[in-house]
Amino acid sequence: MNVDKLRKDFTALDKGVIYFDNACMTIRPKQVVDKINEYYNEYPACGERSYHKWSRKTAEEFENARILIKKFINCKKDGEVVFTKNATEAINLVANSFKFNNMAITDREHNSNLLPWYKFKHLVVESNKDETFDMNKFQDVIKKVDLISFVFTSNLDGYTLPVKEIIKVAHENDVIVMLDGAQAVPHQKVDVSKLDVDLMAFSGHKMLGPSGTGCLYGKRDILDKMKTFIIGGDTVNNTTYGKFDLKEVPYKFEAGLQNYAGFIGLGAAVKYLTPIIDDIEDHEKKLWKYLRDNLDVEMVGVDKPSGIFSFNIPKMTSHEIAQMLDSSANIAIRSGMHCVHSWFNSRKLTGSARASFYLYNTMEEAEKFVEEVKKIIDLA
Repeated sequence: MNVDKLRKDFTALDKGVIYFDNACMTIRPKQVVDKINEYYNEYPACGERSYHKWSRKTAEEFENARILIKKFINCKKDGEVVFTKNATEAINLVANSFKFNNMAITDREHNSNLLPWYKFKHLVVESNKDETFDMNKFQDVIKKVDLISFVFTSNLDGYTLPVKEIIKVAHENDVIVMLDGAQAVPHQKVDVSKLDVDLMAFSGHKMLGPSGTGCLYGKRDILDKMKTFIIGGDTVNNTTYGKFDLKEVPYKFEAGLQNYAGFIGLGAAVKYLTPIIDDIEDHEKKLWKYLRDNLDVEMVGVDKPSGIFSFNIPKMTSHEIAQMLDSSANIAIRSGMHCVHSWFNSRKLTGSARASFYLYNTMEEAEKFVEEVKKIIDLA
């Protein structure tokens, strides 16, 4: 992966910002921006609903994006990729459309994979003392539920759960598995067919795509059984004043006018990522390792190489660290609880400073980060 060559595609980097807030949102290459502009400039119309040339072109590009995403995650069947606003909406779609009794989550879930489950009886699989996944506790919990919804890779610290083993054990106990893949799909090759995962949510804005785009992958037989959560225009074939004929998946879940520009742009993002996806994770781990080898800080979460470096400095708040890096060196990171309030509160922590990497970040940026953090440590 030629990082220097790739960086030329990201005009926002010309502003001199060291952007280490990729777990929140990635920046977009010009190929994505150009594709979005193509829609608005050349065929700015509704897809599917009309029969003129612009409409047909919009529908073609919109569905081509779905095909690109299917290939990207190795989805084998038609109808198994549903377009949503983001991973949050995808998770809510399942929570409001799928019938089950009891379910389980881990103790490190983003609020988007915690709050939708409050209305159900939900068990929490607590982590080991080193914050890694506790398979023994999971083995006890799995016998008491019929659905689990776990984070694939944590936005807290970049830790990736042993999802293949988790799915295997769950299926041996006839338990449905949903994964929050928002931090996994952009950073490593995720093959839903090999994993045999039942449902998975992910967001476009974390993988070079526009905000307001996301996906729910689901096995066709499960999606077919799910009820609709939001219903309206383009979810039905026909209606009368008393009944309606619902479309098949994925369209029965995609109510109303769609974000055509956004998903066409997401298709361009996936096309950009496809040839380099196998190299991104190793690149990020090299940057993490450089920071870990050269900074004496308090690590937060699992202390292993990943795409996220989450840390604290004694006598300083995470917000102070972030503000100083921004003002002194134009380095952008995240601070606070990262929407994982439950985890931080249970550990009596007020948050962490979080540097997160992506394909366009360089070792020179990592070196500058280390230099600036050392200055902050000296001031603490």
